[in-house]
Amino acid sequence: MSKKDNRKWISLIALVLQTTSLVLLLRYSKTIKTEQYLSSTAIVTAEIIKGLICIVLVWLESDRSMNRLFRVIKQEIYAKPYDTSKLAIPSGLYAIQNNLLFIALSYLNAATYQVTYQLKILTTALCSVVIRKKIIEKHQWFSLFILTIGVAFVTWPSSDEIHKRSTAQSQATWLQQLMGFGAVLIASFTSGFAGVYYEEILKTESTSIWIRNIQLGNQKLAYIEFWSFHVSCSMFHYKTFNQLI
Repeated sequence: MSKKDNRKWISLIALVLQTTSLVLLLRYSKTIKTEQYLSSTAIVTAEIIKGLICIVLVWLESDRSMNRLFRVIKQEIYAKPYDTSKLAIPSGLYAIQNNLLFIALSYLNAATYQVTYQLKILTTALCSVVIRKKIIEKHQWFSLFILTIGVAFVTWPSSDEIHKRSTAQSQATWLQQLMGFGAVLIASFTSGFAGVYYEEILKTESTSIWIRNIQLGNQKLAYIEFWSFHVSCSMFHYKTFNQLI
């Protein structure tokens, strides 16, 4: 096996571990019987960490020169407001998506959430066809059809669950699950459209992906802080982390 193949497998395994562990930890953090943290707090913290990592990578690309780093950031981000504004749509959609996923994890178990959220593969494919005019082969459409059927089987209630909905408590639980499914569905659509839109920008322009990620993160932070200010009346809301988050 070549080094390139090794990197592919390592990247795949790392992605699977990261995705599954993230979902399990977030779900567990939402079930702990303590004062709940604000979802926007976790999102802002994650964006700051990602932004710092991207800055380090830009620094490495700049031959580890701080002067070049500052020059690149100034030229590519602050001196090009129009270029940066192109990411306003995907950054806003990603901000909405992140908040919706926290809502979904509050009402769905980790396994159901993980399976249902795979609908983003279908929405991404549809957006690729519409926006990027991508051609999808018949076997790929068949795979997407099987994926959709699988998600439907997971979300479809069993006969026992239908009978249990006669009580008020069961109906309330069912409504919460419905809210969770709705949040995942909307997040899947926003993820698909934002991902294809972002890919179109990356492939049609020569700007570094790390610079683009910094631009994306900055605007996403602006959206989240704007929302937090109007909802919780607090621009800085690092106040409620539990022992896990």
